[in-house]
Amino acid sequence: MTSSRTPSRFLKIKVRAGSKRNQIQATGPDSFLIEVKAPASDGRANTAALNLLSQTLTLPTGKLWIVKGAHSPAKIVAVL
Repeated sequence: MTSSRTPSRFLKIKVRAGSKRNQIQATGPDSFLIEVKAPASDGRANTAALNLLSQTLTLPTGKLWIVKGAHSPAKIVAVL
């Protein structure tokens, strides 16, 4: 039996904040380059990146969690 907080998989993402438009590009089987308009201050770029990723994967935002790299462009995201 698994807990509701046990990740089913991990994704590698790279976030580029302050881009001209929001877009996501798969760079591998479990890796993405995410460009967001939001600035990299106060976690706004992280929030925008998770929103865009959740729309792409058709998952609720609450199912995605930044495990590593909250203050870095390179992040590891757990899919719960």
